[in-house]
Amino acid sequence: MKRWFRQLKWFVLGGIVIVNIFVWYAVSAEARGDVLTVAFLDVGQGDAIFIETPSGNQVLIDGGANAKVLEELGTVMPFYDRSLDLVIATHPDKDHIGGLPDVFAAYEVSSIIDPGIPSDTGTYGEYVRHIQDEGGVYIQARRGQVIDLGDGVYIRILFPDRDVSGVEANDGSVILQLVYGETEFLLTGDASKAIELYLLTLDGTTLESDVLKAGHHGSDTSSAGVFVRTVDPEYAVISAGKDNRFGHPHQEVLDTLHEAETQIFRTYEKGTVVFESNGKSVLPKE
Repeated sequence: MKRWFRQLKWFVLGGIVIVNIFVWYAVSAEARGDVLTVAFLDVGQGDAIFIETPSGNQVLIDGGANAKVLEELGTVMPFYDRSLDLVIATHPDKDHIGGLPDVFAAYEVSSIIDPGIPSDTGTYGEYVRHIQDEGGVYIQARRGQVIDLGDGVYIRILFPDRDVSGVEANDGSVILQLVYGETEFLLTGDASKAIELYLLTLDGTTLESDVLKAGHHGSDTSSAGVFVRTVDPEYAVISAGKDNRFGHPHQEVLDTLHEAETQIFRTYEKGTVVFESNGKSVLPKE
């Protein structure tokens, strides 16, 4: 009889835990309302960007260099949520895909997009093996693709516009614009000034966005003045590691952003940088 009561106790406690999980999920969904959340995760010298739509669809763009991305995802996702709807790898450099095998191991990923640039590094080999094991839908990014995330939220792939399998990795970076209502986020991977200027010839003023992720961690190889002025961002994010060996961000880029009257957020100073959009305006979350 005592054994039966002990089993009943654990059954009841387990039920309470499950009920609490659903209650907290409902509360968080209600609190989210019509808000799009975009979090630039503090993964050191690298990129990782988490997106959650008003209806709860979740996207991860890049995964930093190592497993630190899991720690940061744990700050923006509930502990019981072990799935991602989409992972986009902008290009195969370690500081963008090094943490993705850990993500694939910890989360069920429905779809994966990358530019189709092969690499002979061990990091890339591990990334490919995990994609094969994951079993999600794999798509090569191409200009013109539109990913509908529901609730009026969508991603426009702006680049690459061709086969980039033989292109230097940075210049084959996936460039995309995340759109929600009247608000936009422009995410450029590590694309160089040459690609930025090329994009201007394709898209012109439609590149205008509320938030710009400064290309290549604030390197002076990116963020051409005319490009920044055309995008005309209210906010810019520089994702870089503190005292990194590359000297990112470079003063030239900071000067360009200041001249454009853009407010700059740096992950190595602030940690993870979170923005929220209601479809009409974008605000940083303190």
